Amino acid sequence: MDSNPEIPAEEPANLKFLRRLVTTLTATMIVGLVVMIALVVIRLNAGPPDIALPDYIELPDGTRATAFTQAPTWFAVVTDDDQILIFNRDSGELTQTISVTSRP
Repeated sequence: MDSNPEIPAEEPANLKFLRRLVTTLTATMIVGLVVMIALVVIRLNAGPPDIALPDYIELPDGTRATAFTQAPTWFAVVTDDDQILIFNRDSGELTQTISVTSRP
């Protein structure tokens, strides 16, 4: 017999390249998965947002709210008669009214 089992055969260059490529891609995927899990855990452990809902909102007579949105200094109410009412967060005072024209 010609082959000696103690001396390993030399791997082709393509096989070495593929082995290193697979190892690198596997390590990259593992690191990416760990980062994504860490981001989800950090996001779920975050406290509630600093902006709280107002205790009550006084709407003009005859209006009915259909939507609500807020920012640090104001909050807005969309009414069923296609108006946006913007209120000051600190005083609760109506500061601006915007009429919205709906397209048919």
